[in-house]
Amino acid sequence: MHDVSRETDTLSIDWDIPRKPYPPKMVVLPTGERMVIREVAREEVPLVLNAIRPLLDADREFYDVVGARTYAELLGWYKYRVRNEYCLVGVVDEKLVGLANNRMYDANTCISLHTIAMRRGRRIGAHLFAAKQEHAIENLGAEEVLVTAESPRGFSLFGLEWGLESRPQVQHELGGAKCWVLTREAYYARRSKLVFGKRPVPDEIYEKTLSLEIIEPDILRGESD
Repeated sequence: MHDVSRETDTLSIDWDIPRKPYPPKMVVLPTGERMVIREVAREEVPLVLNAIRPLLDADREFYDVVGARTYAELLGWYKYRVRNEYCLVGVVDEKLVGLANNRMYDANTCISLHTIAMRRGRRIGAHLFAAKQEHAIENLGAEEVLVTAESPRGFSLFGLEWGLESRPQVQHELGGAKCWVLTREAYYARRSKLVFGKRPVPDEIYEKTLSLEIIEPDILRGESD
């Protein structure tokens, strides 16, 4: 994928607040499978985009909208057109089974962007949603995370169990949709029930996650939870 040289690109943007890497962790799914959650590097974005691309034609449960927007967000980050973005992936047996991205608006506020599960019925999306908010609040120091939902299913999975507070006076940057907030206090009140995983990930397991295998999303095969 062609990239513009940052040396000659006067519009280039990246992180403008202190950045900390996400410490990888391993969670056990209801199926007994072990999923490693780790942060992706910028140079891995083209591969992640290839995994998302089939969802652009998935006219079910707003997967096409979520896929298109996530694709644009990650491409923008890759091309140095998005500020303070990070992306986590869920990997099972080298297979990319899910991803989630956020953007730090500033040192105190994080924008929750999107969460995609390629495999359904395993709480992959729930673990990734929790992990990206864990990174925002515990590692990057955010006081609040602004959240919106583009599908009723997404809100039922994440919004209700996290007890998000309505923030009607705020427009979320994803088109001004209805906005909720996950405060630091609410996060820690639910952390023990919703944030899971063990650290450190054994080296032999972590190394296998560095070669991501793209899979066909369940939604394209007509599978449901």
